[in-house]
Amino acid sequence: MEAKKYSSYAEIERDLEILKLEKEINYQKLVLSFQRTKESITPQNIVNGIFSSYKDYFSNSYVSILQSVLPYIIGWFINKKRGS
Repeated sequence: MEAKKYSSYAEIERDLEILKLEKEINYQKLVLSFQRTKESITPQNIVNGIFSSYKDYFSNSYVSILQSVLPYIIGWFINKKRGS
């Protein structure tokens, strides 16, 4: 990166003011990001996240679980009627 050449102190002051404002904006973004992260890490949100992931897992595999368990249930009912 080539060094910028200034022709007056006003240009230097202007660039310094721009850098100062950019620094403040980035700092406020960091503070906001930290606050949002802190708010999202609550016991209720953690528990809700765990249950929603299990809910998604079981809702997607409900049909395959039912298909694997249903023959055993039917066989149990058939054997129960024969035994009685």
